[in-house]
Amino acid sequence: MAEDGVRDLLGQRESERSISQFFQLTLRRRSCIITHPRLTVLEYFLISMLGISIAMNSEFIAMLDYLEREKGIKREVLIEAISSALVAASKKSFSCSRDVRVDINPKSGAIRAFAKPLVVEAITNPQEEITLAKAQLVDKEAQIGGSVEIEVTPRDFGRIAAQTARQAIAQRIRQIEKEMIYEEFKDRAGEIVSGTVRRFDRSDVVLDLGKFEGIMPSRERVTTEEYNIGDRIRAYVVAVENGTRGPEIILSRSHPNFIRRLFEIEVSEIADHTVELRSIAREAGFRTKIAVHSSNDKVDPVGACVGMRGARVKNIVRELNNEKVDIIRWYEDPKEFAREALKPARIRSIEVDEAAHTLRIAIEKEDLALAIGKRGQNARLTSRLTGWEIDIQEDRSAAQAFEQQMGGAAQQLATMLGITEDEAKSLAAGGMNSVEVVVTAEASDIDGILECGAEKAEAILTAAKNQVSAKGQIAA
Repeated sequence: MAEDGVRDLLGQRESERSISQFFQLTLRRRSCIITHPRLTVLEYFLISMLGISIAMNSEFIAMLDYLEREKGIKREVLIEAISSALVAASKKSFSCSRDVRVDINPKSGAIRAFAKPLVVEAITNPQEEITLAKAQLVDKEAQIGGSVEIEVTPRDFGRIAAQTARQAIAQRIRQIEKEMIYEEFKDRAGEIVSGTVRRFDRSDVVLDLGKFEGIMPSRERVTTEEYNIGDRIRAYVVAVENGTRGPEIILSRSHPNFIRRLFEIEVSEIADHTVELRSIAREAGFRTKIAVHSSNDKVDPVGACVGMRGARVKNIVRELNNEKVDIIRWYEDPKEFAREALKPARIRSIEVDEAAHTLRIAIEKEDLALAIGKRGQNARLTSRLTGWEIDIQEDRSAAQAFEQQMGGAAQQLATMLGITEDEAKSLAAGGMNSVEVVVTAEASDIDGILECGAEKAEAILTAAKNQVSAKGQIAA
């Protein structure tokens, strides 16, 4: 019960063991004072602050030390927060409630309350006024219409006021923590931080970052990664949002800039700007393409990122749980850039459509699947990397040349054999693309292709023989 009360006050995330040890020690040291079984340690702590049990002021100082050490909240801020909470909680307990302030000695823990009642001849409001005679006992120079400061420390604060103060103090400490989170992390957006998986909030992952917590929403998770409580992971700080529920540290492992920061950490040439990381395209958990460039001709940007025997990129791939990483040389010319990004696919031609901001790329039939990638992944990543729409098509130039050749042969056959062009195309498709080939066939072969009957097949074969004979005579 006692530990639960203090845990509410602190809102702390420390281990159960450290909390237990701290308060078991407190109870042992003050066992002669804590006699009421239904009061929490926190309530005794608050009662002691109001002077009922001055012997416990040392525990109050220990509490301040504990919060300052474990939470990083300065003692002055804590004392101010506690003073404000006590004023709000105990206004009804004070004999005078005008301009009340609570003074806490940061060394001894002694707490005193003061008020400034208005000096009047006849009291009409005892909570805010004092007679001139009483005022002059405190300050001989007091005059009617002025005010004097008097001590109004209550002799009996009571359990209800202590409970109210507890809630007010807890709320103020949580507010201070939130302000500290925002101040510390507001300029750290874009950095990589390490944390331990603390818990899961539906599909969101809550990470312990030390004194603070960060949240990795489901949209920022990598779909192929599984996390367990206690796992230590690194994440990219997307933003620090100061919303209605207080500041939230938004983390991500799927953000493209997570890759950028990893390369800046791992590759010294990127960190010192010898090598520039010009473009990133990522499908988190599956594949990433990055384009690198160096203005120094003596530096190989791709080699610098890969490292000796691939050591540098292996470290990054390991951090990404074996996500594929393609490192590509950046070119200003979009045609060269696209050609580099689609390697090792063999590109026959690239047509640039400036109006549609599209690159139409012709690929060998054998490499078409390689260039497009599984479910179009390679084409999508190339499009994002280059900033151009990518239209990948099979190269049909060879097929078109063959069709042209076949069309010319069919037209010639139709003229020489006295048949229609469609019949000539059918013969050419069946392998009879010249009269010299036709004369080597049987009439039944011609009939089998054209299904024109034996008589017409014989006539076509005769015409072919006449054409060959005529050519022979001309040649002779």
